[in-house]
Amino acid sequence: MPKLYSSRHIIAVLHSHGFVEVDQTGSHKKFRLESLTAIVPAAKREIPYGTFMSILRQSGLRKQDFE
Repeated sequence: MPKLYSSRHIIAVLHSHGFVEVDQTGSHKKFRLESLTAIVPAAKREIPYGTFMSILRQSGLRKQDFE
């Protein structure tokens, strides 16, 4: 089973790579770095693996960046 990360951890990694929070709609936060935009569910203990993979595609980061 793949490791599941919390939204708090994902947001911290995005911030450490230069992403800035630009908007929040309901329970989803939007982060931007130049032309990249990543949307993260705000207050979740464990982000489902498919959602995590979507965040990776949106942000251009790798799995190793989150370890």
